[in-house]
Amino acid sequence: MAAAPTLARRIARSGVLPGCHRLPAWGRAARQPPGPLQPPSLPLSPCRAFSNNKILVELDESSGVAMMKFKSPPVNSLSLDFLTEFCISLEKLENNRACRGVIFTSAVPKIFSSGLDITEMCGKSTEHYAEFWRAVQEMWLQLYGSNMVTVAAVNGSSPAGGCLLALSCDYRIMVENPKFSIGLNEAQLGIVAPFWFKDTFVNIVGHRVAERSLQLGSLHAAPEALRFGLVDELVAEEKLQEKAAAVMAQWLALPDHARQLTKSMMRKAVLDRLVAHREEDIQNFISFISKESIQKSLRMYMEMLKKKKS
Repeated sequence: MAAAPTLARRIARSGVLPGCHRLPAWGRAARQPPGPLQPPSLPLSPCRAFSNNKILVELDESSGVAMMKFKSPPVNSLSLDFLTEFCISLEKLENNRACRGVIFTSAVPKIFSSGLDITEMCGKSTEHYAEFWRAVQEMWLQLYGSNMVTVAAVNGSSPAGGCLLALSCDYRIMVENPKFSIGLNEAQLGIVAPFWFKDTFVNIVGHRVAERSLQLGSLHAAPEALRFGLVDELVAEEKLQEKAAAVMAQWLALPDHARQLTKSMMRKAVLDRLVAHREEDIQNFISFISKESIQKSLRMYMEMLKKKKS
């Protein structure tokens, strides 16, 4: 396992990515991921990057690790545009055989992701609700079912859908700051977390913690999140990137096929359940979110947010 520290240092360095070329996208790569003793596939420019409006992706082909940074201020809310960019970016990485792992983090201070964009669920048409919810489903299906190693470097608060995004990764590292919180707090907004949110949560923290947390709409401060197993580690903010690189190197030291088959075995039943009931889930969302009582609750919440800003 001597290669792991070397790989960790290489990944950590890739966070800076000096001299990387910025590309709009890349297609399917035909090459195998380079081993720890092999040179990068492109010796003069081993880093590839592309930036959309809301997401920046940087891939270091020498380590096989990509960094996906959310850059949609003020709070990286999961709007339809954000979700579309996220799914396209993740699919490009999934189809690039030079990429074996992805670290997700935020470029916005103090927030990882605030979760689903409330404006996408308030005062819109049923067609829009269907399009939006299908995009939320697609984000989870792609991330939870990814063959790559996925590490969430949570460098800020992460409620609701932002928590789901982190939960869908293989490993979660959170900044050790009691002001940062994470959890599925939908109940506070009068919204019920769908079954696949619940299933993902239960698989991480267990039934009792999930049941209590979901009913109360709890947001857990970082130390409590660690105690419940909602996150795997807490680190100082300045050590987050280094720790994420070390964890990624540890996971990538294993044979890909064994890890991927094990991951599929553990997650397949949960994924299959949504796939089998996807259209029903969309209709349930439309029916629920269209209720006047829910719309009123969302309008009140948005008004509260406006007052806080002012």
